[in-house]
Amino acid sequence: MEPQHIVSIDEIELHSRKIVKMVAGEGSSSHDRPATIREERIKTLMGARAEMEAAKEAKIQKVIFLLQDHKLVKYFEPKVASLGPIHHGKPKYHLGEKYKQILAFDFVQDCNSDNENNYEYINCLYEKIKKKINTLRKCFEEEVTTEYDDESLAWMLFVDGCAILQYIFCAANNKFEKLNIKNDSVTFAQQDLFLLENQVPYRLLKILMRLSGKEAQLSESIESYIRNVSYLQWEQKKQEERDPTHLLDLLRTRLLGPLQSPGKTRKRPCRKIRQEDSQDWQSYRNVQELKAVGIQLKRSGRNYLRNISFTRLFDFYPGYLWLPPITVDDSTGPQFMNLIAYEMCLDFHNDFGITSYVSFLDSLIDEASDVKDMRKAHVLRNCLGSDQEVADLFNDIGTDLVPNSETYKDVKFQIQGYYEDNCMTWMAQFFHDRFSAPWTVLGFLGVLVGLALTVIQTWYAVRQ
Repeated sequence: MEPQHIVSIDEIELHSRKIVKMVAGEGSSSHDRPATIREERIKTLMGARAEMEAAKEAKIQKVIFLLQDHKLVKYFEPKVASLGPIHHGKPKYHLGEKYKQILAFDFVQDCNSDNENNYEYINCLYEKIKKKINTLRKCFEEEVTTEYDDESLAWMLFVDGCAILQYIFCAANNKFEKLNIKNDSVTFAQQDLFLLENQVPYRLLKILMRLSGKEAQLSESIESYIRNVSYLQWEQKKQEERDPTHLLDLLRTRLLGPLQSPGKTRKRPCRKIRQEDSQDWQSYRNVQELKAVGIQLKRSGRNYLRNISFTRLFDFYPGYLWLPPITVDDSTGPQFMNLIAYEMCLDFHNDFGITSYVSFLDSLIDEASDVKDMRKAHVLRNCLGSDQEVADLFNDIGTDLVPNSETYKDVKFQIQGYYEDNCMTWMAQFFHDRFSAPWTVLGFLGVLVGLALTVIQTWYAVRQ
């Protein structure tokens, strides 16, 4: 081998050191690099905390990983149409995209009261949405909008927002016939509107309502639609403390109703359990066991899910558990599962109102007979099918829920105190044995009449 091709070992080692330095940081010293990495990690750690605390409202995001393996995970997937960026572009929603475009164009035509050129009017509305795209993008978790540039995201939100408003307006005013949209598509689309992964910012809807020139009419349509979907009737809408994050957030607010002022319910001392342990102690399992000790179900006067209470007749016997009426149909499972998923979002600070309600209802419903008694008490309307199907649904939804221990604490404490009172059990057994059937009531009345006649006869005998 010629001398010019011979490379010394020292030259090889020197070259290797240069490569190591370049990989480590473009020639920076090996002592500086670990310090830089540590500084970046600390800043990331501090930034994550600051970002969480600075969040004023929950961002639109995917369902939390804790629910991805849930038995009812199918309830998180849209059926006919994708809304927003998370499921956008999937082939299975191609037909839904056509319906959205029909609804969006119909919305534009209804808003175009001055009969301007539709092309120019659409372009004008779109440009106003595009100017707000930076604000609207911040309403989403960063990972769900990364693949969309401002142009494509703005157009997607424009079409989806117009379609949502027109759909709700048509549903609230029974105007789907002129659009040739079938009832089954309307029903499935209704479920899709309240999926966590299918939301658009409510501020987008407010911008479009303001630009439409009929903001009051569209806003009232949303309120009317939410009432119909939830089967609830509530008082005239009051001034909101905050704007809803999206439609699912608005549905949650309307279902739960206003927060109850503390101290409304009265606590009775419990003979066998301590009050501080009552929130973790519940020996009754279902409606049947409550019924056995004389607790009856009653329909609450107000429909809000927070409106659950417990009272006693003459502060003694029997006990009454007051529940808001609920209608169970095909939409109940998807609604509750997505509301629970929304409450579990890490950036949504809330009192787990829906989770606590479902957990409480799950503690009452164990079998079909529990559902039957709830139907008889008019606190549950079964539009799903058999009573066993309703029981199975709530047992499935209630799996692995972590409710707020403070919610319904007073009610649970009073029920448990009543349940643990042996006197109440004896009273319930007495009334069951003596008055469970008409002939037993007649027999008991006959005995009373006989005793009364005997007393009267004895009294006259003594007088004589």
